[in-house]
Amino acid sequence: MDIGVDIGGTFTDVVCRDPSGQIRFVKVPSTRADPGRAVLHSIRHMAEAWGVKPADIARFAHGTTVATNAVLERKGARIGLIATQGFRDVIEIGRQMRHRMYDVILEPETPAFLAPGARRKEVPERIAADGAVVTPLDEAAVARVARELADDGVEAIAICFLFAFANPAHEARARDIVRANHPAIVVTTSHEVDPAFREYERTVVTAFDAYVKPVIDRYLRGLEDGLAGAGVPAPLQVMQSRGGLMAASVARQRPVRLFLSGPAAGVIGARMVGRSAGIDDLITVDIGGTSCDIALIDRGKALIRGEGVIDGFPVRVAMVDVNSIGAGGGSIAWLDRAGGLRVGPHSAGAEPGPACYGRGGQEPTVTDASVVLGYVNPDYFAGGTLKLEPARARAVIQDKLAKPLAMSVEQAALGIHRVLNAQMAEGIRLVSIRQGLDPRKYALLPLGGGGPVHATALARELGIGRVLVPRHPGVLSAAGLLAAPVEHEISASFPRPLADLDLGELRRHLGELDRRCAPLMAAEKLGAAAVSIQYLADVCYIGQAYTLEVPLHLDQPEPIKRLTDDFLAVHDRVYGHATPTPARIVNIRAIHRTGGSEDDELPYAPAAGDPLKGTRPILVAGAKDFVPAAIYERAAMAPGLAFQGPAIVEQQDTTTLVEPGWSGSIDRAGNLILTSRS
Repeated sequence: MDIGVDIGGTFTDVVCRDPSGQIRFVKVPSTRADPGRAVLHSIRHMAEAWGVKPADIARFAHGTTVATNAVLERKGARIGLIATQGFRDVIEIGRQMRHRMYDVILEPETPAFLAPGARRKEVPERIAADGAVVTPLDEAAVARVARELADDGVEAIAICFLFAFANPAHEARARDIVRANHPAIVVTTSHEVDPAFREYERTVVTAFDAYVKPVIDRYLRGLEDGLAGAGVPAPLQVMQSRGGLMAASVARQRPVRLFLSGPAAGVIGARMVGRSAGIDDLITVDIGGTSCDIALIDRGKALIRGEGVIDGFPVRVAMVDVNSIGAGGGSIAWLDRAGGLRVGPHSAGAEPGPACYGRGGQEPTVTDASVVLGYVNPDYFAGGTLKLEPARARAVIQDKLAKPLAMSVEQAALGIHRVLNAQMAEGIRLVSIRQGLDPRKYALLPLGGGGPVHATALARELGIGRVLVPRHPGVLSAAGLLAAPVEHEISASFPRPLADLDLGELRRHLGELDRRCAPLMAAEKLGAAAVSIQYLADVCYIGQAYTLEVPLHLDQPEPIKRLTDDFLAVHDRVYGHATPTPARIVNIRAIHRTGGSEDDELPYAPAAGDPLKGTRPILVAGAKDFVPAAIYERAAMAPGLAFQGPAIVEQQDTTTLVEPGWSGSIDRAGNLILTSRS
């Protein structure tokens, strides 16, 4: 058996695939205090409900939000920072760009909380831009400041010296000194985490790596011990932010690569579904209980960015280009001081959850609104495992929103959906129009437990005419884990103009990256599995400040000309212009990957019985009153079945709202295709 587990803010999704390709899944409430507990609960559920013995599990892939949550909740390790003399305050000075220029009181926009001034130390040393030693490392000073930080109770130390990416000798020696004198302290060096220029960004990502490393180490070790104690023989694999899996032992050494782990798995699952439906251009909207993750797949490839943003701070780690906003089924609706209706970013989460859960929630949420509007069947939520209480949903919306706004409960509930949909539509514009891409040329693919509820409304708002709903959208991120390849990436600084680039020198440096990737792949213990290698370069115009990632095709007759042409094409798409002026490489990277099964089409066999279950009144935008909607059971919908909206399609992991003006049909792979009739 292959197991994929994706931990969300409200539910932990588990997908089990047997050797024949058939899958089963379950959603269990997430355990916020200890996320690993929900994973172990799912192991017990599989054994009791499905007869899946832990010893039968051959593969265990995991997507986690632990690294991201440690930053958002400020629950990372107590860390110290050692920098080159004169540069200890780089992490607080940052850049001169500000997102909020006109605030009366300016707040810091740099992550100085990672290492406050008292825990930032500096030592005499200096490497020049070309890698030459200007000032030798003062080893006694390293030992002294490490002792001071240890006395201050730090769990981890980040070391970031000037131009260490050009010559890492000083950082490596300082690391060895700290480890020799303080073996209990975790050490992170910038040349291992992010060997590239830009001092502020390199310092930030190194500090974040140190900040989450003890947290991730404890979490993954505890999960590994728990799985072993449960009798699971499979090694634990963890999803990276770029979209590849790696062994937990490697993940503990490179934890900063785990940001956006779960959303990356969702994009892989979406790409797999798109291929089964013959659709290569997709916008994915992953709506869970606490957040909405939006990504774009262009010509079958997910967009990758070289730098992400976590809690407003730059994290220079390659990751799937996902725009995350605080909008989900558990998002709380509230009134601002001017009496305006707002939704999110605060969420009721799994505990206590929306008011309709009956677990003590006292605030109106999007799920409560969905119940009032008739979209969600209170007796069939999560496949009937959780019985909802519509009276509680109506009561909180009446008290907190409808009464203050002098409107009906139904109007207030519809307002919650309209506000949330507007927020998500704007998020979609950011990942499409911002990249120079027209969202109307893409199909919308909703996933997560809440995605299909909002799909047709979002498509209507954006002018998108087609929606692709996967067979199991609520657990698609967990399914994506099973389709992901094992992948490792190593990068290096390589500042060279393209005009006189020495191809032989480039090949030698890429060969060195391959040699560094080899032990990471060996740690996966994959035997003689075939490994594919991809080379990439960060390219920009000479004098330009920011780079674009462009593939390196060394097998082409003129690889440098191909690189130049591809850079101009990408630059034109992103910025709207490109000129054949001199350009340069800034960084190079090698990506080694193996495995993955995105092209596998899972067998589809609908259940017996009539898919039409009856009708239910629903209220949709633009309608003056409730309209009757046909209710379908997704599991019984056979290929070729067609229907018209308004309709509701119910299934164990989600509910799909088909608004008036939309047609639905089931394709041969079991996907639900919705098409606008306007």
